[in-house]
Amino acid sequence: MLDPAAADDGSRMQSRVLVGIDLGGTKIAAVAIERATGRTLAHLRMPTPRGDYDATIRTIDEIATRAEQAAGVTERLPLGIGMPGAISPKTGLVKNANSTWLNGRPLDRDLTAHTGRAIRLANDANCLAVSEAVDGAAAGSHLVFAAILGTGIGGGIAIGGHVHDGADAIAGEWGHTPMPWAQPWSRAPGEIPPPHAAELPELPGPACYCGRTGCIETLLSGPGLARDAARLRGLDDDAAARERSAEAVLAAADTGTPWAVAAVARWRHRFGRALAMIVNILDPDVIVLGGGLSQVPALVADPEPLVAPWLFSDRMRTPIRIARHGDDSGVRGAARLWDTP
Repeated sequence: MLDPAAADDGSRMQSRVLVGIDLGGTKIAAVAIERATGRTLAHLRMPTPRGDYDATIRTIDEIATRAEQAAGVTERLPLGIGMPGAISPKTGLVKNANSTWLNGRPLDRDLTAHTGRAIRLANDANCLAVSEAVDGAAAGSHLVFAAILGTGIGGGIAIGGHVHDGADAIAGEWGHTPMPWAQPWSRAPGEIPPPHAAELPELPGPACYCGRTGCIETLLSGPGLARDAARLRGLDDDAAARERSAEAVLAAADTGTPWAVAAVARWRHRFGRALAMIVNILDPDVIVLGGGLSQVPALVADPEPLVAPWLFSDRMRTPIRIARHGDDSGVRGAARLWDTP
């Protein structure tokens, strides 16, 4: 087995190839890219062994080895890994992962022990931010905020093309902050078609798995959109909580179905407020959008006018762009974790 310290010292200086892993809830992706050009040399996916921590570690090792072989690399390189949640600076254990079988585990140490590789871990949204700041939609920008819009809501920050973790590894976690400027809706008749507005205020908001209510994730995620639409259809809270198909809502909105049109309008209103909070705090050079919902024009088209009314400023200058590398952006950013000392 390789000495991890030797792997850290040698390949960081010599290898022309960077290997990244995206540890998702349903799939694990691996990519090998050329350090100098960013050219993709190998790209693989395997199912995530949900709920099985030891099998997750074995799968990461297997897919990394396959990626190296496909890229023509014979040595075992260091791995950059994008993951849900983060490693706690206090305990050295995973925290805040919605892939809950990772929580409370020393993932980086266990991976090093199993694989003999040097490991760098970062939140998956931070990896998205790094990827897009280096050679994506925000290339060359100094301060980049990346938002993941999908089954969950994530956020990450890159400064100078490098991850900004923060003092406690939670920088950018906008998904678990309250929806700003919570609306009673009955006061904004122009925003939402009646009669769906008045009966669904945003406070206290849906319950979140983090133990709080009204988190941005509960309202902007795909399941959050589906749940809101179900309530607009007249389903009770329990039935609405079981609704998870954002696709069905969007299809209904395309045909002009009133409750679906209202749900999309409410989502866009929330999207603008949620990003305005980021602009007010960070004033980033670029905001990049990733995740499945970022590919839906009905949701994210023309976002700047949605943000502008909520800014503590006289203009909206921050461009909002779709991630150039799409679904591959996070795994490419994970590989780039080894692009610096």
